[in-house]
Amino acid sequence: MKYQAVIERNREELETLLRSEDETDISNALLSAAFYDPDWRWVQEKCLAFSHHPSATVRWNSATCFGHLARIHRQLDLEVVLQRLSELRDDPLVKSSAQDALDDIRFHMKFQ
Repeated sequence: MKYQAVIERNREELETLLRSEDETDISNALLSAAFYDPDWRWVQEKCLAFSHHPSATVRWNSATCFGHLARIHRQLDLEVVLQRLSELRDDPLVKSSAQDALDDIRFHMKFQ
């Protein structure tokens, strides 16, 4: 994999990409939202929804974005997000991303 900078997108662009059937478009939109959208609750909702996506890539990035939300916004609905990340740890294709997000949440939100 090659690192690509996360592009800042406005809400209209994000919504368009999230309606796409392309896993790269969806993943890029989730990452952009986590990095730049000021409404952490809206981003959290999108990440929760896409954490059930059939594509492992989308699920992986959804989990990763929870960690970004913790790092950048230091706000999450912990009860809901921790439950979903716990479930994602049972997904062998997403397990490491879910664990990384849990570690980020513990570190940045001082959660044990």
